[in-house]
Amino acid sequence: MDHYTRDETEAQKLDRNWSELLQELRVSQTGVQVLTGFLLTLPLQPEFHGITTLERNFYVAAISFSILATVLLVAPVSMHRVLFRKRRKESLVEVGAWVAKAGLVALALASATVAAFVFSLVFTDTVGVWVGAATLIVFALAWLVLPLVMRAPESD
Repeated sequence: MDHYTRDETEAQKLDRNWSELLQELRVSQTGVQVLTGFLLTLPLQPEFHGITTLERNFYVAAISFSILATVLLVAPVSMHRVLFRKRRKESLVEVGAWVAKAGLVALALASATVAAFVFSLVFTDTVGVWVGAATLIVFALAWLVLPLVMRAPESD
């Protein structure tokens, strides 16, 4: 028997899952919105126009992933507004969870390309590429591998 089994109806479970999803989204939404806002201001800086082609590519990738992450991480809120009182909580939780996962992938890609962009500005394009790759590896380990290891069944 699963010692985490709850005594709740299906409606209560969906409400709890929706509430947990919203809490998770609140954490990521603020960060990605600040990141996107910051990135949007960079081309307005005079020094921006002197960057290398690779740095420009990193910037375009970073802003693109950041905007995509913003869209995906805010989408469940919009979905809820459209589906409010339509008795679609199950599909809202299911699709909202999928969209949130896609948003987190976009956020990881945005963060990695921002790291690559900044390190290529401060050091060299080569350092930027390596730091961007290392950042992706750290995200994969922390956000995917670690939870999958934790999810593995315990052996007694």
